[in-house]
Amino acid sequence: MIEGLQLRHHNADEAEGILDQLVDLYLKVYAGGGEFHSEDRYRRQLFLHMQRVGWELVTATLDGTLVGYIYGFPLPPQTRWWEGIHEPVPPGFTDEDGQRTFAVSELLVHPGWRRQGIARALHDALVEGRTEARATLLVRPDNDAARAAYRSWGWSSVTKLRPNWEAAPTFDVFVRSAQVIEPKGLHVGAAPSHPAPLPCQDDGS
Repeated sequence: MIEGLQLRHHNADEAEGILDQLVDLYLKVYAGGGEFHSEDRYRRQLFLHMQRVGWELVTATLDGTLVGYIYGFPLPPQTRWWEGIHEPVPPGFTDEDGQRTFAVSELLVHPGWRRQGIARALHDALVEGRTEARATLLVRPDNDAARAAYRSWGWSSVTKLRPNWEAAPTFDVFVRSAQVIEPKGLHVGAAPSHPAPLPCQDDGS
């Protein structure tokens, strides 16, 4: 852990006060990323996601400066999160009741502060101790660093999914059980700690 790094949990009301900082960091991470990574689209995404019951944000700051964050929310019973999933999947895989699955939507670390364990610290602060039976996230198939990191953190790739938004790529669906055993021979910090930000569905549900 970097000396002086502070992690803090926020609910949606608390996050309102740092909304511009969240957007600014997103734009730094995705500089030159095209229309999908525009400020307008991300502000709409944040607005929609922050309405979700149980939405939670964890921020990482150094000397009062935001250097990373992660957020997610439990999937509601009538979620659209699984639209576009590739079959076959186990029976009942996409069934949700509001308490079964926690969806990790964004994990961002400032480009100047990567490879220092911040992503892992944020991940553990948000995901560890969740009461849901499992967590899920989407990873681009060509993002080898992120895939390696998530696997070392107890995640498994299950299938693929192409979200229902314009020009969306196809992602790998990763799932993590609430009971995780570290893969043999791996330990905290053994894998890359700078996975790229996670994509998510625009409506966030």
